[in-house]
Amino acid sequence: MRAYVPGYQLQTPRSLADALALIGNEPGVWKPFAGGTDLMVLLEAGRLPHRNYLNIWPLSELRGIEVTETHVTLGALTTYTDVQAHEVLRSEFPMLCQAANETGGLAIQNRGTLGGNIVNASPAADSPPALLAYDAEIELVSNRGARWLPYDGFHTGYKQMTMLPDELLSRIRLPRNTASLKHYYRKVGTRKAQAIAKVCIAAIARVENAVMTDVRVALGSVAPIVLRCKQTEDAIRGKALTDDSVNQARETLMREITPIDDVRSTASYRLRVAANLLVHFLLTARS
Repeated sequence: MRAYVPGYQLQTPRSLADALALIGNEPGVWKPFAGGTDLMVLLEAGRLPHRNYLNIWPLSELRGIEVTETHVTLGALTTYTDVQAHEVLRSEFPMLCQAANETGGLAIQNRGTLGGNIVNASPAADSPPALLAYDAEIELVSNRGARWLPYDGFHTGYKQMTMLPDELLSRIRLPRNTASLKHYYRKVGTRKAQAIAKVCIAAIARVENAVMTDVRVALGSVAPIVLRCKQTEDAIRGKALTDDSVNQARETLMREITPIDDVRSTASYRLRVAANLLVHFLLTARS
């Protein structure tokens, strides 16, 4: 059953300052609404619980991609289409571009935003594993000012974040330190396209003289949050990529993640697939 549309309120602020003033004066009352690709599904199903929405889609302050010598900074309203079209992102951050390409269909890619994917806080989201693997930072803004924080640690539990009720996610910042890294992104779903991930992995490696000198591994759909697998990273970092060290990393991963049974898959399937993907990543990095 569809939700009753007149039962909802939508306001469109003229500027970011106006938006921050509204949510600052009534924290928790107004929920930001950008591309709407997740919220509209809930509306259609009659399961959209919040009643008051703030349309931030027109806010130019939340758009744009800025490139400096050290970082690429993306506005929270950067769409998946914007990501795929950007030359620097395609060259230096290919996992993020692949995640954008595998998110929904063209209509979703034209409307869905990186900021929305983050604050929707789904553990099955496509772009957050890549952002974690690339050591992304995010900027939160409010009437009190702005603060940058590592994206790693932003999600504290299922649908829970360190963002306060009067804050908006404004920008995402990626360090341009991916030279000579090996990138590995895989999304496993029921179909090749337009599927929610059963397991998603984004991982990078730097291998010197057959030794893993740097590694970052992030997984989606295997825990209540998108997860940076630091125990697994520690198990393989600084070691030669032998069969024994790869197997040790695999066993560590299987202890670190906590997949569940749900309508899309089973815990045992997710556990096995995640372990197999890690092994494939490490063997690919070794070759």
